[in-house]
Amino acid sequence: MKISVFSDSHKDFNMLKRAFELESDSKLFIHLGDGEFEFQDLKNENPGKQFVFIKGNCDYGDYKSENVITVGNYKMLCVHGHTKNVHDGLDALVAAAKLNDCKIALYGHTHVYKTEIIDGVYVMNPGSISAPRGHNPPTFGVIDIDIDGNVNMKIVELKREPGEGEPEIISTDTTNLPELAE
Repeated sequence: MKISVFSDSHKDFNMLKRAFELESDSKLFIHLGDGEFEFQDLKNENPGKQFVFIKGNCDYGDYKSENVITVGNYKMLCVHGHTKNVHDGLDALVAAAKLNDCKIALYGHTHVYKTEIIDGVYVMNPGSISAPRGHNPPTFGVIDIDIDGNVNMKIVELKREPGEGEPEIISTDTTNLPELAE
């Protein structure tokens, strides 16, 4: 199953839509917050697709700020990150994931992409598609879970302007991850 993960679009509908179109064959689209209006517009334009939205610190609608979802055989913790103080480290995020029996934890808020394994939990921050920090390009994440349960997490660079070339897979800390122990 292919899952696209976005975060921190901050009212930039065009970048969100371009990222969506690049991975339109995904079965699930997760937005980790700070983009409720463009998320809702994208969802309205694509009624046949499955979407999950997590409330960020810049969102004011009636959304959950934390959600545990099940994808295949895996539970995933989805948060924006501000309630887990991710700027100060990922201990609280990983503890919450483990408390909820989640093998995958997704967060945003920092605008900096990252994938890693911490204490047996696969962790991804897709970065920001509109306002990246740290001299990074705009990015989003893609998670593939194959029929054997293998997880592949990757970060995709989103070009700012159409015609700047094809999107690129950015080298990340973990790709082609081994099957998670149940």
